[in-house]
Amino acid sequence: MESARYLECLAADAARLRFIAAENMSAPVPSCPEWTVTELVRHVAVVYLHKTEAMRRGAWPSPWPPDVSGEGPLDLFDRAYAGLVAEFAARKPDEPTVTWYQPEQTVGFWLRRMAQETVIHRVDAELALAAPFAPIPDDLAVDGIDEVLVRFLDFGSKEWTEDFGDRLASCDGRVVLVRSAGAAWSARLEPTGVTVTSGEADQHHATADGDPTHVLLWLWRRVGDEAVRLEGDPALIGKVRELLGDATR
Repeated sequence: MESARYLECLAADAARLRFIAAENMSAPVPSCPEWTVTELVRHVAVVYLHKTEAMRRGAWPSPWPPDVSGEGPLDLFDRAYAGLVAEFAARKPDEPTVTWYQPEQTVGFWLRRMAQETVIHRVDAELALAAPFAPIPDDLAVDGIDEVLVRFLDFGSKEWTEDFGDRLASCDGRVVLVRSAGAAWSARLEPTGVTVTSGEADQHHATADGDPTHVLLWLWRRVGDEAVRLEGDPALIGKVRELLGDATR
């Protein structure tokens, strides 16, 4: 996706998140059980502030987080969002900056990440208020599938193995295939981490398939198994879901 498209999606989902959240700030968020909508909004705002500061400094901000307790959650969200998009406007996507994904240390990483962060948390707000999901454009959803599999599951399971407890130890090299909208990803589960490759492996042992929105939300554990078409060993599919939970928490 082009940078302008990420910014367009970010704007739409930030506006939708704010609109839905304003309806009931005290509602619990079922997909993030420890949060109310107030805490969800504050979380997103502080994430925006953190990435803005990281780009400004070219380094992780420290100390962190700042004390924002004196601001209302929606005011904080508005300020943080405005600062984030202003920072993006002032920089080129290929400009270097610090990120947690070692292979890509650029502003473009954060453009993508913030667009994907916002659409998932917009869905969290919709779940909290029992509101219908606003459409997720197919290009954003397919991009999000790739991001969560390659950058969170593959990179994360190898870089931060301690976050996965003993789940990796029982992996045996079998492959789970994820398919959507003509694209495919093969995830090989091994004790040393999960390796995700583009395309269909010669052999796979389970499959998750569906339209881009449902596959994206299934991978992020925002919808249940009924939302996608599953084939193969249920335990292996369950293992992928557990590993994704570790990778994205």
